[in-house]
Amino acid sequence: MKRDLILFIPSIERGGVEKNLFLILNFLQKKFKKIYIITANANYKKSFGKKIIVLCPNSHFWVNKKRFFKTLVSIFILVKKFFSKNVIILSFQSNVSAILVSKIFNFKIIIRLNTSIRKYIKSYWLKLIYRFCYNLSDEIIVNSIIFKKELKKILKLNSVLIYNSYEKSKKKEELKYFKNFKHLKILNIARLTDQKDQITLIKSLKLLLSKNIKFKCCIIGTGVKKKFLKEYIFKNKLNKIIKLVGYKNDAKSYIEKSSLFILSSKYEGLPNVLIEAQSKNIPIISSDCPTGPREILLNGKLGDLFRVGDYKNLCNLIYKFVRNKTTLIAKSKKAQIYLNRFDLEKNCKKYENIILKYL
Repeated sequence: MKRDLILFIPSIERGGVEKNLFLILNFLQKKFKKIYIITANANYKKSFGKKIIVLCPNSHFWVNKKRFFKTLVSIFILVKKFFSKNVIILSFQSNVSAILVSKIFNFKIIIRLNTSIRKYIKSYWLKLIYRFCYNLSDEIIVNSIIFKKELKKILKLNSVLIYNSYEKSKKKEELKYFKNFKHLKILNIARLTDQKDQITLIKSLKLLLSKNIKFKCCIIGTGVKKKFLKEYIFKNKLNKIIKLVGYKNDAKSYIEKSSLFILSSKYEGLPNVLIEAQSKNIPIISSDCPTGPREILLNGKLGDLFRVGDYKNLCNLIYKFVRNKTTLIAKSKKAQIYLNRFDLEKNCKKYENIILKYL
């Protein structure tokens, strides 16, 4: 008997997980007659193709609520609509909840882990709980080799590797902040959260000022740390060189107009922005956080890495780039050889093959 295909993502936000969701959906809707997506974000109801049936609350009340509450609402929708049906779930978020419901109602479930498990597994008991729950899933997908090894080492679980993919942008837009500026143009794209750690980037640029380097930095994104970062920039008189420009619908279209892309995260899964910067042939400096950056940059062969939170180390790498751009530019050119790892068609086909095993 054919099963209904459901994509479970309680909270659709504006990050890498959502980028991958849209890319995967665009591919899968060409292959399947009908796909359900369950979410608490009613504001995204009109964002999908005709083959995608979005099941969500009628009200926008839940849009800005915490993920815990969005998960409860999404679980309610899932059970109400499919409790007596044959379904397969591809879960992008709240995997433990989705797994437990799937076991109760005999659903098949594939989970996709997108952030290093070191973020939330910080004790022996949590390790046991997550190992037990994840082991109940029918398949686990991870997005990097290091992530796969980490899952095996910490939770003793096997997984399937499917890299994140990138989509070529046809747009070529320049941020007004960079317009007519001839010197170093630094770009960061990320949600303004503790995880993305833009304060480390800002501190490094404050230090860079003492080295008489002409530069501007643009930070694209929004989030809970916006007020804190804005106040820090104002208090340290960095307004003229660092600009928070908010969220952009197609942020990747701005990448090629920058001189240098910097990722400052404390942890990741496999950051799409680094792949997109590589595709635009832009030099990269990234934190060496778990997991993803080291793998994308091939241990530093395709870009420079600095210790997480070490703003002095980051400042030195930026200064080194300014003094001699040749080395880092050569690394960015070399990265073009390895972009095939993130080919959209190839990686989406892997999702299709896994789903077909259970349909």
